[in-house]
Amino acid sequence: MRGTRPTVADILAMKAKRQLSMLRVETLEEAEAAAHAGVDMLSVPPALLTPAFRDAAPTCFAIPGLEYGDFVTAEDYLRAAFQVLKAGGDAVYCVASLQTVRRMRDEGIPVCGHVGLIPSRATWTGGFRAVGKTVETALLVWYQTKALEEAGAFAAEIEVVPDAVAAAISERTSMFMISMGAGNRCNAQYLFAEDVLGCTNGHRPRHSKVYRSFAAEYARLQQERIAAFSEFVADVGSGAYPDKHHIVGITEEELSKFLKKLSGT
Repeated sequence: MRGTRPTVADILAMKAKRQLSMLRVETLEEAEAAAHAGVDMLSVPPALLTPAFRDAAPTCFAIPGLEYGDFVTAEDYLRAAFQVLKAGGDAVYCVASLQTVRRMRDEGIPVCGHVGLIPSRATWTGGFRAVGKTVETALLVWYQTKALEEAGAFAAEIEVVPDAVAAAISERTSMFMISMGAGNRCNAQYLFAEDVLGCTNGHRPRHSKVYRSFAAEYARLQQERIAAFSEFVADVGSGAYPDKHHIVGITEEELSKFLKKLSGT
């Protein structure tokens, strides 16, 4: 899968053979870096899907998100799904109703669903916390998974579920299970590029892992911005800017003629 862009069939064939890697990227620079690094799968905002995206990441399996609430009817989702597939997506992420998932599958659209902690529905499971730590909630995740499978989804993100529960579910479903904070016994590991790169300070999810500290570099660059802007302000105040090489000149003869025209002589 390293040299060519995989299909849905390729992804499903990799289930239980090796762990795939997946990142959420927001920019072309991140997508290009992910492709060079050998990341298998990318979650992307639909707006990122342009010809430039496929130039940047030609071999990555891309799953644009059809964000819950941006669309209402199954037809809305269908229309958006066809648009992002035409733009270079390989499947769509969707947490709409099972009827909507089924409708898209009927049209041959590959759908990746979501089980466990589902951010848009977190209020039903107690907020932003692990799901599946009791028999009842573990069964809820299992029922969610089976319902998606029966509706025709080919994959599902399983988020913040105990490792053992996620492993048992992954073994018992034909869907490709993408772990976000659900251990390493599913089929892929999913993180956000902003967490991997350490782009922000403050709270980070337990499952995130920071490999670089871009936040420190951003802070340094901000101080450099302030310093550069301050020097510009000082130069304007002192007359040091603009200097002779920053401005356009005119010959004395042409200037004299221009000034005579202005004065009407």
